[in-house]
Amino acid sequence: MLSRVMANRTRKFFGTLIILVMLALYLPLAMLIGANHFTHVHAIWQLLYFLGAGMLWVIPAGLVIRWMVRPKREEQE
Repeated sequence: MLSRVMANRTRKFFGTLIILVMLALYLPLAMLIGANHFTHVHAIWQLLYFLGAGMLWVIPAGLVIRWMVRPKREEQE
């Protein structure tokens, strides 16, 4: 019988791919925004932007990681 539950190994593979693609898109975008909008401001504002932008990716990555390590439905019951 075919199970619709994704195996842990498969879920971790796809989760890793999702995180890598997300970072490949997010990081250049964050750098582009910082380079275009924060070049003529005080260094403290640049620091705050890059600290915030550098940490912002952690939220969606954490959600994906939580999904990756979630036990299968069969194991929960």
